[in-house]
Amino acid sequence: MMMMVGAGNREQQEQQHKQQQKVKQRKPYKAGGAAESSALLHGPHPEMAYIDDGSAPAALVGGMGVPVIMVGGVGVPTTMVEGLGLLENGVALTGGATPAYTLDAHPPPTVKFQVARCATPTPPTPTLTPAPAAPTLSVDGPDDKPFMVDMKEMSGYEKNLYLYSEEMADRPRVSMMINSLANYNATIPSAEENDAKPSQPRAKLGTVMGVFLPCIQNIFGVILFIRMPWIVGTAGGALAFTIVFMCCCTTFLTGISMSAIATNGVVPAGGSYFMISRSLGPEFGGAVGILFYTATTVAAAMYIIGAVEIFLTYMAPMLSIFGDFSKDPSIMYNNFRVYGTILLWVMCTIVSIGVAFVSKFAAVALACVIGSIIAILVGIFYNINGSDKLQMCFLGARLVSQVDNCTREIGGDLWNIYCTMENGTVTQNINECDPYFATHNVSTRPAIVGLASGVFTSNLGSHFMEKGQIVADTNSPDDYESLNNPTYNQIIIDITTSFTVLVGIFFPSCTGIMAGSNRSGDLADAQKSIPIGTLAAITATSCVYLSYLLLFAGSYDINLMRDKFGYSVGGKLAIASISWPNEWVILVGSLLSTIGAGLQSLTGAPRLLQAISKDGIIPFLLPFSQSSARGEPLRALLLTGCICQLGILIGNLDYIAPILSMFFLMCYGFVNLACALQTLLRTPNWRPRFKYYHWSLSFVGLSLCITVMFMTSWYYALLAMLIAGIIYKYIEFRGAEKEWGDGIRGLALSAARYSLLRLEEGPPHTKNWRPQILILAKLTKDLVPKYKKLFTFASQLKAGKGLTIGVSVIEGDYSKSYGESHAAKQSLRRAMNEEKVKGFVDTLIAKNITEGISHIIQTCGLGGMKPNTVILGWPYGWRHSPDERSWRVFLDTVRNVSAAKMALLVPKGINFYPDSMSKVSGTIDIWWIVHDGGLLMLLPFLLRQHKVWKNCKMRIFTVAQLEDNSIQMKKDLKTFLYHLRIDAEVDVVELMDSDIQTYTYERTLMMEQRTQMLKELRLNRKEKLNISELGFEAANIEDKLPLIESNSLGVQAIVDHHHPTGEHSASKVRFKEDEPALDSDAEAEMSGASEDTEKKTSKNESFKKLLTIKPDEANVRRMHTAVKLNEVIVNKSHNAQLVIINLPGPPKTSRPESESNYMEFLEVLTEGLERVLMVRGGGREVITIYS
Repeated sequence: MMMMVGAGNREQQEQQHKQQQKVKQRKPYKAGGAAESSALLHGPHPEMAYIDDGSAPAALVGGMGVPVIMVGGVGVPTTMVEGLGLLENGVALTGGATPAYTLDAHPPPTVKFQVARCATPTPPTPTLTPAPAAPTLSVDGPDDKPFMVDMKEMSGYEKNLYLYSEEMADRPRVSMMINSLANYNATIPSAEENDAKPSQPRAKLGTVMGVFLPCIQNIFGVILFIRMPWIVGTAGGALAFTIVFMCCCTTFLTGISMSAIATNGVVPAGGSYFMISRSLGPEFGGAVGILFYTATTVAAAMYIIGAVEIFLTYMAPMLSIFGDFSKDPSIMYNNFRVYGTILLWVMCTIVSIGVAFVSKFAAVALACVIGSIIAILVGIFYNINGSDKLQMCFLGARLVSQVDNCTREIGGDLWNIYCTMENGTVTQNINECDPYFATHNVSTRPAIVGLASGVFTSNLGSHFMEKGQIVADTNSPDDYESLNNPTYNQIIIDITTSFTVLVGIFFPSCTGIMAGSNRSGDLADAQKSIPIGTLAAITATSCVYLSYLLLFAGSYDINLMRDKFGYSVGGKLAIASISWPNEWVILVGSLLSTIGAGLQSLTGAPRLLQAISKDGIIPFLLPFSQSSARGEPLRALLLTGCICQLGILIGNLDYIAPILSMFFLMCYGFVNLACALQTLLRTPNWRPRFKYYHWSLSFVGLSLCITVMFMTSWYYALLAMLIAGIIYKYIEFRGAEKEWGDGIRGLALSAARYSLLRLEEGPPHTKNWRPQILILAKLTKDLVPKYKKLFTFASQLKAGKGLTIGVSVIEGDYSKSYGESHAAKQSLRRAMNEEKVKGFVDTLIAKNITEGISHIIQTCGLGGMKPNTVILGWPYGWRHSPDERSWRVFLDTVRNVSAAKMALLVPKGINFYPDSMSKVSGTIDIWWIVHDGGLLMLLPFLLRQHKVWKNCKMRIFTVAQLEDNSIQMKKDLKTFLYHLRIDAEVDVVELMDSDIQTYTYERTLMMEQRTQMLKELRLNRKEKLNISELGFEAANIEDKLPLIESNSLGVQAIVDHHHPTGEHSASKVRFKEDEPALDSDAEAEMSGASEDTEKKTSKNESFKKLLTIKPDEANVRRMHTAVKLNEVIVNKSHNAQLVIINLPGPPKTSRPESESNYMEFLEVLTEGLERVLMVRGGGREVITIYS
């Protein structure tokens, strides 16, 4: 035959081929040789042995007794060939025995086949022919020439690690495993396309280029250039320093936490989303991922609005579409909306084409940022003594827009503004001019005073104002309040300011600390570069912010800094006015850097959304996981553009910044929370290389994030939390099936451990008792629960709350039945999920079912969290099985549950119980025969909490004897229920003394005759007693007694024989409810031919003895009780939706006769009732009248 052996992967195949070539160069071993008479072990399959073509057809490898076949001079074990699909049970696929094969240059005329194990090319296929017969090779060899191995020709693994040879097949060598980890690529691969180019080697960036500079570029943003002087002027030097310092501390502490998380293993791209989702779980990860995505998208809107503001306000104000925006702020914001929309979709088009331009432009933007920072610093010291280039004009204490002639001369600029009448004419009388203009003088002062001026101390105070007030040099209301007068060209406050508002506006300038962790796949040593680069960038930017705000406070006039848009100096950017050598350095640099930051946001946000959608934790985002032919996430980019458009429509950067702050603060808060939880829980996998962290620092960072959120805007903070909560609950509701080993699972484990240790080992107090259910589910041959309604009933009883454990016992050996156990556990889990039961499932494999159930009852649960109530199915087919095991398992379980002091629920007629989707109305009848801890009162109350039984009313019946006062009993029972806060009807049924009826006597007789007959059947079963003869005798009795109903079994013939005429002619016992059919052996026995005459005679005598049995007096009395109670219950509760009754105790002896009689008593007691719940308490009170 032709055969090609394919390896599992290319590496193993090449290694095997080299080893085969190596073997061919060796000296072949001869049968019966000296030192060379051993098989040589090789490569990844140590069982392979080299044997010459003339060697034995079945060589023994290394003395281990492994049969081999020849492949290219190499002996391949038959077990290995079977693994490749060439042999089945030691027989070749072509049939017949398996001969040894050897290499042949000419293929024989046999069937050819191939085994393709992978898509990689394989060496030329050798042909195999049966090897010539040779003497069998002895395992031990002759005494003078022992069977030995040439150790010189072996590899190190073969010589030194042969003990682990069998492990090498499914467990990798340490060298291979380490090599694969060392070459692990941490980047997230892009979507593979048919025309995708070969992957390029990833960059090996260092700390500066890979982390520090990208963080610098992302942290320094538009706020520094167009809002920093205004924040200093409004808050004053002292509070501005506090604002910046608090924001920088927040990001620095977050950077410490992020460094710890980022160095705890390999972190692919994804930033805070990846770190949080893998640390806090898919629920928190999905919520924070959406928040981070939204923050990045809104950041793009902020950068675009900032770029438009720089361009229109300071570079080209003549391009305003809606007129002079210096007179009306709404005109300016409308311009921002129009130009921002145009710029947004232009940038989206650039991003959709490819990220190459964005990557190249990032270098330009970074250069602009650094150049602008340096230009500002040089300009501050260049103008240390101030500058007369910029002069501000004051009318009294009020700051006015720049005019050419800042005087009160008639016909001057200010005169024409303040003395123009309503008809448009300019008055010459100053008394007819604006009152404030008429009563106050005009003055000018330089805008840039320099560090040497000493204004630093005077600029430390705050100047928080409300919207519509006027920028004034004094705190007099007459100066900063307009008093409903026209403001003309005076500088007006456009937004109400406060400390918290300024915090929200400034905080976005501290974001961007995730830029380094996002590039972890491109770093040469991410474990080292991310902490150093990130913390260095945060420290550097914080120092720049803190030092610059102090320099601004000492270099500018406070009123210039309060003029947000620089109208007092001719619409110039304050920070650009002081720069060196020219203001255009700052204008162009800030514009390009802002556009670059916007492009970075529009590039990163769609990819973040695509990563979230690919994780599959938020199903409705799955459409955004698709990529274009070039690998660009166009769908995610389109959604990002639409969300960004909503931010642009806001129009005002001061309104966008607080929204952006909320989302970033939420993300940073979760990063701190993740680090703190991992540290406190001490999970074994928490081993970050960055050691300079502590859980207290993470909690301080988390507290700062929450504080800043609510300081900025409490309603925005609540909105962000609400969004995160909705996403969290949505992912939880949809069922997050991702298991990432997150810290929340560890937190749940720690909380569970703490709670279990707090729980008392003993039984809980009566007020705290609640049914913790253990469901003993019987399995079919297909390993599925036979009665799924047991889970439905448990769900209705628990109303979806509390502990529920579903367990099944499988008879067998665990080492051989592990697969069956796993399949049964899956089917139990599926059944519980279908019935919406919250709980756990397990299976137990035991050699005996009864012993297995006993072990479950003894060991199930943990600490104080143990089941206290067992739900056990009724054995419906016990009557029709001669085997006593049909009821023995049931009764032994009842005894074991009673011994464990657990409550027992036995639902009879379970298939007639309502499902969870239906609703029943009527009554739930409780037959309180004996007091059993109050469980009969509590169960219907719990059932009525579920929607299925909600419309049912409770009725409680109790039994009174002749010596009892039934009236007083009813009154006392009502009082008892009143104190229990249970609403139910009460009825007392009187059972009068009466003689035992003939039916009761005969019913007992039938039971004992059936028991005796089954006993004889069991004794004679080994002798293969022909039951058909017993049926024949029963047929003869039918001829003599015409009132007896025909039945297929002789047992039923005996039962029917004792029915008197006209009395209980029709039995109400439901014999058929999921009853097993008679097995084929029984049918064969019933239909088999009769044996010899002697056996017939003995069997007839045995049958006649059954008719002469006299019933036991105790059994007659028990049957009397069952019959009387059944008559009363059927009479009162035949229309009830559910009947709950006490379960009598099982017989103390384990004789089959007593147990069979007990089962018959229960059948009689529940005869004629569709749904019955038999209850046996655990021997303790479970309900109390006290609060």
